[in-house]
This record gives sequence, structure tokens and C-alpha cells, in this order.
Amino acid sequence: MKLASIAAVLALTAASAASAQQASDWRTPDPENILVVDTNKGRIIVELSPETAPNHVARVRDLAKAHFYDGLTFFRVIDSFMAQTGDPKNDGTGGSDQPNLAAEFLFRRGPGYAPAGKAGTVEMGFVGALPVYSQNSALAAMTADGKVAAWGAFCPGVLGMARANDPDSANSQFFFMRQHYASLEKTYTPFGRALTGLEAIRAIKTGEPVPDPQDKMLTVRVLSDLPAAQRPSIQVMDTRSAAFAALVEKKRAEMGGAFGPCDVDVPVKVK
Repeated sequence: MKLASIAAVLALTAASAASAQQASDWRTPDPENILVVDTNKGRIIVELSPETAPNHVARVRDLAKAHFYDGLTFFRVIDSFMAQTGDPKNDGTGGSDQPNLAAEFLFRRGPGYAPAGKAGTVEMGFVGALPVYSQNSALAAMTADGKVAAWGAFCPGVLGMARANDPDSANSQFFFMRQHYASLEKTYTPFGRALTGLEAIRAIKTGEPVPDPQDKMLTVRVLSDLPAAQRPSIQVMDTRSAAFAALVEKKRAEMGGAFGPCDVDVPVKVK
């Protein structure tokens, strides 16, 4: 088949998938698990992932509700890596008055998992909007809980919890991924993903440390805490839907063996 014909087929497939979308292909996220992060570079809307890192989600949600993060700067930002924030001292040495958190590098993969193929013996998929890897499903029959171990992928837009050398030293600091960084996987805790605002994340001023003036989070709010008149309406394509499966297959056809979960953007509608 000629290249022009292949391109035409792919375009037709994408158009057909878009036209075939149903209301059931979309979900309304829990407003308790949405962070609205307004920065001087723009708004970032984050979906937290309590299914994969419940204690880290609870900590960041509680601190956001207390307005702990308002005005904190991005003090360490590496261009092809991440943008770190969440320190009241704005230098990487501070934290909240809460105890440190035990690592949640791995989780037990439950029924909310949406498969997206395999990379060798490792499976790829999504839990909500968070891209994940996991052990082979066949191993579930040999485990006491009927589940397998899984871990989040540090794709662009994913939120990870910062820590010191001790795996159980995370407290309040976190980072937004600017690019995929596989070496963090199974060694840091991912606890959410930006649904919108990746362009703002990538626009944050870089430096180690960032020279003054540093970019900052102006306010960080849980969606449910915003007044109704200020609350954006958010719809996210369900990663378990047929429409999303079609997007995955289209991307896999384009990329072949190089395909990974970071290559699929989860469609989002914000009003």
C-alpha cells in the first residue's frame, strides 16, 4: 500500500472513531480528586489517583484544602525532566508539619485497570488517566488477593512526590513531569496526572536552583472547594471505553514496537 493511501486510511479511522464516540465514553471525575493549580504560567488541572497512591493523594488534598501550597515557587526545574515545588521554604529543604509518608511505589492492580498492550512480559494500561505498567495478568491466579503488582509511568504531566534518600521521606514537595523519565518508576510515588496545562508546566522557568524571580503556584484548590460559579466543568474520556481503545490502537499502529502508554493523550473537555 502506498504511503498516501496509508495516511488516508489512518485519517479515516481517526474520523470514524471520533464520530462513533458516545456519551458513555466520557466520565465526570470526582471533584474531590481534582486539583485546580493556577500558576503565573497558566492553569493546570490535575486528576489525583487514590487507587494507586491513597496516602499521598490524601496528604496533598489535605494540604491544598488548607491553602498550604498557595504562593509556593518552582525552585528546581530541569528542562527535559520535571518542575519541583511544594516546599514552604522554596529551596528543597522544607515540608509540612505532618509526618513523612511511607512509599507507595507499587499498588495492587484492581478492576479499574484498562489494558493497552504489552512490552515484553510487562503489561501496559491506565488507571483512570494515569498510565501504568504491571505484572502479567496470568500471575493473578497465583496470588492470595487475585491481583498483580503495578506501578505508575512517569509520563509528561504525571505528578510525583519528591523525597530524600529514604524511600519513606515524602512529605509535601512534589513535581510535575515535563517529559517521560522511566528511571523514576518503582522508586518514586506517582499520585496523579495533569489533564490540562502541560504547556504551562513546560513553560516554567528552569534552573537548579531556579534564579529569581521564580515561577509560582498562585493558588491550589480542590475542585469541590471552589464556588460553583468558578468551578470548571470537566469531562475525561474513560480509558476503559471503546473510543479510548480505538485511540490506543491507532497510536500503536503508527508507532509499532516503540509504542508505550506515554504516547496516548487522554482526551479532556473543560468548560
